[in-house]
Amino acid sequence: MKKTIKDYLPTRRRLIQLYAALLYNANVKGYLRGGIFTGASKVLCVPGLNCYSCPGAVGACPLGALQNALASSGARGPWYVLGILLLFGLTLGRTICGYLCPFGLIQELFHKIPSSKLKKNRVTRVLSWVKYAVLAVFVIAIPLWYMLRHVPMPGFCKYICPAGTLEGAVGLLAHPANADAFSMLNILFTRKFIILVLVLGGCVFLYRPFCRFLCPLGAIYGLFARVNIVGVKVDASKCTNCGLCVGHCEMDIRRVGDHECIHCGGCVDVCPTGAIALRAGTHPLRERAKDEAPKALRKRRAAWCVALAVLAGALVYCNGPWGEIAAPEPTAVAAAEDELPTGPEVGQRGPDFSAPLYGGGTFELSGTRGKVTVLNFWATWCTPCVNELPHFEKLYETYGEDVAVIAVHSDLVTEDVDAYLAGFDYTIPFALDDSGIVAAYGGSAMLPQTIVLDRDGVVVYNQVGSVTYEQLEALVKPLLED
Repeated sequence: MKKTIKDYLPTRRRLIQLYAALLYNANVKGYLRGGIFTGASKVLCVPGLNCYSCPGAVGACPLGALQNALASSGARGPWYVLGILLLFGLTLGRTICGYLCPFGLIQELFHKIPSSKLKKNRVTRVLSWVKYAVLAVFVIAIPLWYMLRHVPMPGFCKYICPAGTLEGAVGLLAHPANADAFSMLNILFTRKFIILVLVLGGCVFLYRPFCRFLCPLGAIYGLFARVNIVGVKVDASKCTNCGLCVGHCEMDIRRVGDHECIHCGGCVDVCPTGAIALRAGTHPLRERAKDEAPKALRKRRAAWCVALAVLAGALVYCNGPWGEIAAPEPTAVAAAEDELPTGPEVGQRGPDFSAPLYGGGTFELSGTRGKVTVLNFWATWCTPCVNELPHFEKLYETYGEDVAVIAVHSDLVTEDVDAYLAGFDYTIPFALDDSGIVAAYGGSAMLPQTIVLDRDGVVVYNQVGSVTYEQLEALVKPLLED
């Protein structure tokens, strides 16, 4: 049959997938500047898998938020994340996988590359249970285990997540402003990059292999298969049990709408009796192909107009000056608004700043003149950061009379810092970056970062990446002897 132009146009589902990907990543200037969005919307979770560290991301990933919440569950209950996952699961379930997940879209586009395709079989059905093991071990057990040691450890994000590697790591490293970050890459990134390559390569031959075998978010939503409101439903009175729906589906389903079904609606058009429809409760969203009533067509067009207006609003909000979290101007001389913050180079005087201390009081950099000063930029959710805090504490205990040490917490996520610090006996002062301190010193979303200033406030060291106590001592000792 000769194809027409209509055959090459994207389907309604593909348009929704593209729309969701654009809406999740409306921070266009993040790609232009090589940074991540820090606006107020970043505390909200989007339904699909979309990395928090993606330059365009305007919301949090529910899977990453769940791991971080479990990692801090010793201080507070992860009620918000559990509640939002419950809401998404009850309303949409794995319909999110089929329509609202950017990484699902990426997998489907790779699957369109011409090649021999491997069909589902008994082996793939068995492998489809692996994602539940991944959920139990990497998303739940590892964060809880490390929580007991007061170390944040989002196991899935750190060791597996190909979406995070592609959207977050590769997205940031692709920008020249983050060229220095290449020196921080180690065997862990290499392993994750290999996982990404294997997943994307597998997509060419297998339909959505990550969704089917590895995705713990899909596993969570699959738990709501029997109760989710929006999804494909079967009218038992019309069903003849012909099996065409299961045979046509490329997911490892045993019946329409089970825990493996992503509710894409592909089975709707192949059902000979019209027994299957995509519904929101009792309201049909998609039925077997037929002429659309004028009233339904008007409703669909109105819905798209509203959706496009929301997307336009998100683009304006996220890319305008009001999209970022407002903060007082730092006392330092920062980079111009349209430039990337480069910070002081070695040999230049470090910008002065003041910052509120956790526990009360204010830290003034100008008050440390005459001492060697060590600045540490960190965050509770950054595993390398919390692992190196004892090195700064030891340095302060050893050289406290001649060395000023201050740990400045990133303003990207600041919840429960006081509760976290309450679990330790640190004596170094901890401050919050509420005035662009990290940016003024050339920092970004990549942590930790260490800056050392001599007695005159001149920068002698400014690097992103972990440090050891021996490195810190080797930097400080010569300055004390001068």
